[in-house]
Amino acid sequence: MTTNHDVKDMSLAGKGKLRIEWAEQNMPVLRRIRARFEKERPLKGLHLGTCLHVTTETANLMWTLQAGGADVSLCASNPLSTQDDVAASLVKDFGVATFAIKGEDHKTYYNHINAILDFKPQITMDDGADLLSELHKSRPKQIPGMMGSNEETTTGIIRLRAMERDGALKLPVIAVNDSYTKHLFDNRYGTGQSTLDGIIRATNVLLAGKNFVIAGYGWCGRGLASRARGMGAQVIITEINPVRALEAIMDGYQVMPISKAAGIGDIFVTATGDKHVIDKAHFEAMKSGAMIANTGHFDVEINLVALEKLAKSRRVIRDYVEEYKLKDGRALYILGEGRLINLAAAEGHPAQVMDMSFANQALAAEYLVKNHKKLEPKVYRLPEELDTEIAAIKLAAMGTDIDVLTAEQEKYLASWEEGT
Repeated sequence: MTTNHDVKDMSLAGKGKLRIEWAEQNMPVLRRIRARFEKERPLKGLHLGTCLHVTTETANLMWTLQAGGADVSLCASNPLSTQDDVAASLVKDFGVATFAIKGEDHKTYYNHINAILDFKPQITMDDGADLLSELHKSRPKQIPGMMGSNEETTTGIIRLRAMERDGALKLPVIAVNDSYTKHLFDNRYGTGQSTLDGIIRATNVLLAGKNFVIAGYGWCGRGLASRARGMGAQVIITEINPVRALEAIMDGYQVMPISKAAGIGDIFVTATGDKHVIDKAHFEAMKSGAMIANTGHFDVEINLVALEKLAKSRRVIRDYVEEYKLKDGRALYILGEGRLINLAAAEGHPAQVMDMSFANQALAAEYLVKNHKKLEPKVYRLPEELDTEIAAIKLAAMGTDIDVLTAEQEKYLASWEEGT
């Protein structure tokens, strides 16, 4: 029987399979979980509907969920993040119902989300909360038969906590993003490297000596700042949080308002999860030749509507580079349509990082199966002991040993009597 799908070109499957196998070599934690899942089958009989970036690493997660006994369907969580060869291989080689085409329009994007919901999944996995949001808005009758959902990214957690506050959330959600082995490593090391990778692939620009403006000094911003500095850029941070701004200064970066940075920046990257962080007034202050990219989940951080109104012409000058010629003669360059630059113009995070993130996803699905009856419709963090287990497996795979507390040390840490 042919697996349901909507992908660009099935003839790409061979290339995709080879790339999935290459990623698998660098995902030892997920490989170990898959081996256990094959024996225990903790997801047997369930349908898992997933809305994630369709990459080689995601393919390895799908493989692991299948090993656990689940039927799996997948759509893209961003219109530009799909790797079409991987989508084809998922259908042909893994039997995953896949609905994802790189560059799909808004209508197709939501048709694909609804195709996943047509399978009536008991558990969903999201990267940005579009799948769960569509479920709550358009198909609430499906909710009573479900166990819960997992959320991969900061932007999705922000949306889901807002739903929880408003009393709109009707399912328990595991905030995979809040696990240390996700946000400390994926957001910092993964986003830091892959964002620069996307910018360099799109532009072939030399970063050394450039004024590199980063909006937001969360974990993504921190990782990007350290790597941009490592490439010789002069890094400028803009922030709204006093603690993070102070941290950025003490980490050795310049900190200033975006209104001031706009006039001196050569490259701008938004990493906030908020709307219109770069707006009309900032475009008006930028020097000709400035390049603007986004590494937050949604394409709302750069006000492209305002920029279009300032422009007298637009043209695609390189793949994933669009020139906006302004009425005063300046030219500004938008990278990757203002969408996730690391996935629009490159391949996203390295497999070594996604190994831990997707291990969290796999264990969160198992946790929901075992505990959903005890959970309320709230946002939960994955238990810390599972986070620690993932870190321990990763260290072992890297050949790194660490110390273990002695009985005396454990007793001391558990007591209060002994002092100076």
